[in-house]
Amino acid sequence: MDVKAIREQFPVLHQEVNGHPLVYLDSSATSQKPLSVIQAVDEYYRQHNSNVHRGVHTLGSRATDLYEGAREKVRRFINADSTAEVIFNRGTTTGINTVAQSYARQNLTAGDEIVITPMEHHSNIIPWQQAAKATRATLKYIPLQADGTVALEDVRNTITANTKVVAVTHVSNVLGTVNPVKEIAQIAHENGAVILIDGAQGAPHMNVDVKELDCDFYAFSGHKMCAPTGIGVLYGKKKLLNEMEPVEFGGEMIDFVNLYDSTWKELPWKFEGGTPIIADAIGLGAAIDFLNEVGMDNILHHEKVLADYAMEKMNEIDGLTIYGPESRAALVTFNLADVHPHDTATVLDAEGIAVRAGHHCAQPLMRWLDVTATARASFYLYNTKEDIDHLVDGLLKTKEYFGDVL
Repeated sequence: MDVKAIREQFPVLHQEVNGHPLVYLDSSATSQKPLSVIQAVDEYYRQHNSNVHRGVHTLGSRATDLYEGAREKVRRFINADSTAEVIFNRGTTTGINTVAQSYARQNLTAGDEIVITPMEHHSNIIPWQQAAKATRATLKYIPLQADGTVALEDVRNTITANTKVVAVTHVSNVLGTVNPVKEIAQIAHENGAVILIDGAQGAPHMNVDVKELDCDFYAFSGHKMCAPTGIGVLYGKKKLLNEMEPVEFGGEMIDFVNLYDSTWKELPWKFEGGTPIIADAIGLGAAIDFLNEVGMDNILHHEKVLADYAMEKMNEIDGLTIYGPESRAALVTFNLADVHPHDTATVLDAEGIAVRAGHHCAQPLMRWLDVTATARASFYLYNTKEDIDHLVDGLLKTKEYFGDVL
């Protein structure tokens, strides 16, 4: 994998920030975009801009072909059986909310259980809190091991015959934990439950085969995988999606409208009310082309090398605490002793290094870690060992600066 050649494809990386070359270590929040994606969106607006599905004129046909062509690219990317199982939306949050508001509220009653983990992003907690309140179901949590992993024994002890929905993250956006989602799906199905996987941190970094995982729903966002912001995907098994009611109503998703009742289009369009996110879906298709050209296995291997290197170098810094398991996805969440993570991020930014600081939309996990906030460095296919060396140097400067202040 030629990382230097890959970096050349990302215009934003070739700039200085505060007088230093940019070191972008915040891809878990959003990834940067390659030229091919930028050009695909630009070309759509310059040459093909039209609404889809509705017109018979040339531009409308072109736009529809590009939009539905992107759906086919997603289908192949996750190995879904049919494009009917690929729903375009605004992102992971919208996908999870769709399942919580439609499937869960239709199928859950008092005494039923929803099972999640304490490591979930708020987007995979709050929708289930609301669904539990609306249906009088019980929300349960699989306990975490001391290193922030999930033990299958605890999964088996938490999921019961009363469990109807299991919702877990593929990869923790804080701990870097890669959950055994295939095995969790099997346990869920043995107990008659469906499983939703939050793939926001999974789909950008590894091969995802929804049939191999045997997940019922898989939600992910385009902007974390080199695509534009505002586009995401909900995969769902066709049988389940057919049984679910839409949660957003209006144009595009209807079949017939009468004065007092209406009927819906077939899948996937019944879940895509209003004018679709056309340009960004086309951008997602271009991003998938780009990732496939690099190779998802190559990306995963490169990121493992970076994660191992980061753990090795950062563990050498006295007073630095790293959260999560030793074996992890391509991110490191940490704190320097006696330095607030926002201060750490500010000093690093002065050195041109972009990291994230805060609770990372995971406040229950912060409480489990017994911290109010952390800093996080996250890596992607365009990062290098030199980026990590700059991070380590920046952390040493941060430590020196606040050591002098304190």
